[in-house]
Amino acid sequence: MQSKTTMDMATVIGLIAGFGLVASAIYLGGSPGSFFNIPSVLIVIGGTLAVTTVCFSLSEMGRSASIILKTIFHSNPDPATAAVNVLEVAVMARKQGILSLQNVMAEVEGEQFLHKGLAMVVDGTPGEEVEVILRRDMQATLQRHVKSANVLKKAAEFSPAMGLIGTLIGLVQMLGNLNDPSTIGPSMAVALLTTFYGAVLANMVFLPLAAKLERNSVEEALVNNVYLMGATSIGRQENPRRLEMLLNSVLPPAKRVKFFD
Repeated sequence: MQSKTTMDMATVIGLIAGFGLVASAIYLGGSPGSFFNIPSVLIVIGGTLAVTTVCFSLSEMGRSASIILKTIFHSNPDPATAAVNVLEVAVMARKQGILSLQNVMAEVEGEQFLHKGLAMVVDGTPGEEVEVILRRDMQATLQRHVKSANVLKKAAEFSPAMGLIGTLIGLVQMLGNLNDPSTIGPSMAVALLTTFYGAVLANMVFLPLAAKLERNSVEEALVNNVYLMGATSIGRQENPRRLEMLLNSVLPPAKRVKFFD
């Protein structure tokens, strides 16, 4: 029952394809070197990170970074597989008793939410109390994911603004040195590239990752809800057939299971 951490190929392929197309257009234009400018990078990337940090605490930024990595590396099991696993545990508890679940605790250790629910059941916690505690955990996890998505959305808001600030800096530098033609080119590069960097970061990195994080959060919530219903049903010593019916009521049609058929 250990969940396996895998790479989200849709995220990886999308990012590589998007940046690859932009890079190809730049290369075909014949001047790839002109699209790299250190002052523009400092203004947009550094400025976006700094201003986004102002909106949150350092601890929130650190936690968000680890959660955001889950958009690329994630370990959410398939909801149907999670339902089958829960039903297998429920059948064992029905046939051999609640204390027999001690034999599977090590197997479900990788699924922390399920492990916590079954541990409470084995300890004799009433099913109603198990449900309340697990629902609070689900809500706390959802709030953490929402906050991390908000970090990405804020960064998406600020990166074009930092690009505009860089554009103004470049224009001021250019207008202040019109008597020296050699400074016009570098100043215009800063002015235009900062806008380019800001648009790329917002629309090709921050917003897509925020959308993927929200999608993964919904998927994780579904799996955790399956685990919650399973642990609660086992704690109440209900018939596993009833649990199958309850699980299928929350699973999407394509993910519904037929465990006892």
